[in-house]
Amino acid sequence: MSDFNSSDLDDVIHGRMRLGLMAYLASVEAASFGELKDRTGATDGNLSTHLRKLEDAGYVAITKRFVDRKPRTDAALTDAGRKAWIAYLDDLKKLVGE
Repeated sequence: MSDFNSSDLDDVIHGRMRLGLMAYLASVEAASFGELKDRTGATDGNLSTHLRKLEDAGYVAITKRFVDRKPRTDAALTDAGRKAWIAYLDDLKKLVGE
C-alpha cells in the first residue's frame, strides 16, 4: 500500500452515485435515462446532475433522440471515461494491496 495515495482517486468518479453510474455504464454499451434511474434509485434531478458532472469531465456521452415520438436520453461511456474507470479501479486495487 506504500504506492497508494488517496488524493489519486478521481473525485469525479468517487462519489457514490457517479461510482454506480460508471460501474453500470462500463458493463453495457449504452443505457437509457430510465434504465439508469431504475438501477440507481435516483430522482430525475439527482441523476441529471450526476450525469452532467460525468459528461462535463468527458467520461460520459449523452445523446437525445426521439423513439416513437417520445424523447429518449441515452448515456454511454466515452473512451476517456473507460480509461478513467480502469485507472480508478487500479487505484482501488492499490488500496487493498492487490
